[in-house]
Amino acid sequence: MPNVPNTITLLRVALILPLAVLLRQGEFGIALALFIVSALSDLADGVIARRWNLRTRFGAIADPVADKLTMLTVTLLLAFDGRLPWWLAAAVVTRDVVIVGGALAYHYLIGTVEMAPSTVSKLNTALEFLLLASILAIGAGFVDGGMWVTVLTLATFVTIAWSGTQYVLVWGRRASQARRRRAARS
Repeated sequence: MPNVPNTITLLRVALILPLAVLLRQGEFGIALALFIVSALSDLADGVIARRWNLRTRFGAIADPVADKLTMLTVTLLLAFDGRLPWWLAAAVVTRDVVIVGGALAYHYLIGTVEMAPSTVSKLNTALEFLLLASILAIGAGFVDGGMWVTVLTLATFVTIAWSGTQYVLVWGRRASQARRRRAARS
């Protein structure tokens, strides 16, 4: 029997291409609906995995990858379309590259990485989603833009910088401690 949370994650990955096509075609209303379905499926797979103890190594890796691919796809396409500032898209990409690169470096140089999102990182994800969904809703003509979008953009940037810095400091400290323990054993 297939693992339900992993199946939901794979279906979320399958939504990325249609979402990208809809964005390129300017179909912001349908893209918004798919984006919301993707976010809800992310919540669902996590709840199901925890509630029924269906966590797997595959899910632990695939779920955040699916999230990042979805968010990066929407972020970059909205920036390309001029609906999202490029400086914010660059900040999103930079933070993700630093986190993924740092996790890979830690894994290969130190050992197993057991990452869990911090509170600030969860806030960042929520603000990024809210900002992207808002821009899609504006593009679809469901709501008007305004100062609130600027405030949301700046708040998102602050959490990107804050969470990115936090990951670097926390994992840098853990790497340093692991190296000291290793040196003490030698």
